[in-house]
Amino acid sequence: MSFKQQRILITGGSSGIGLAGAQQLAREGAELIITGRNPKHLAEAAQLLPVRTRVLHSDNSDPDDLTALVECVKQAGPLDGLWLNAGYAATATCDRQDKTFFDAMMAALSAFLKPGAAVVVTASSSAYEGAAATSIYAASKAALIALTRCWATELAARQIRVNCLVPGPVSSELRSFLPADQREEFEQGVLAQVPLARIGRAEEAAAVALFLLSNAASYVTGSQYCVDGGLLMR
Repeated sequence: MSFKQQRILITGGSSGIGLAGAQQLAREGAELIITGRNPKHLAEAAQLLPVRTRVLHSDNSDPDDLTALVECVKQAGPLDGLWLNAGYAATATCDRQDKTFFDAMMAALSAFLKPGAAVVVTASSSAYEGAAATSIYAASKAALIALTRCWATELAARQIRVNCLVPGPVSSELRSFLPADQREEFEQGVLAQVPLARIGRAEEAAAVALFLLSNAASYVTGSQYCVDGGLLMR
């Protein structure tokens, strides 16, 4: 999968799955724009990625940051790929913003997608797990899956493909809001349900996202790809 002379934007590209994907895309020759909201992660990502990479602070909850992102894309030029990967986990109602924010982002950025571009949206297996105390988070991720299907229909006339990455238990800092003991208990409970009996690596989930962004997936749109070690199979 070659990404030479392709311009790709990854929101939430400064850590975890997004950073793993950004590093692989950079090795394959892509020109990257990445966003994140943690200054430390952004600085570390800037050191790991080529100097030509545009690294931008962007907070999902701040409309001004979306305006700045659009301006950055406008200056960089049309996009060959867009990976909406930014996300967070919490037990508070702030997760209700996910659907609204991503819808606004897509509306703002769709004009910059080239004909034939690819879009990947990162959701979560939580949308299907039915786990206790995760209803708001799970609902926000289910909304992203629904948005993916709608966007796939809306953008098909421009030959733009839209697909959804559905990670299961993958090593990342997504659950860092939990105290260490609760996080360990939660992850062990999930792990007990995974047929492959291990936590996935960020690189493994990123590899599927790269496939969906590439021309190898030229006839794939409106689909969901689970990277969950078989969790949802049960």
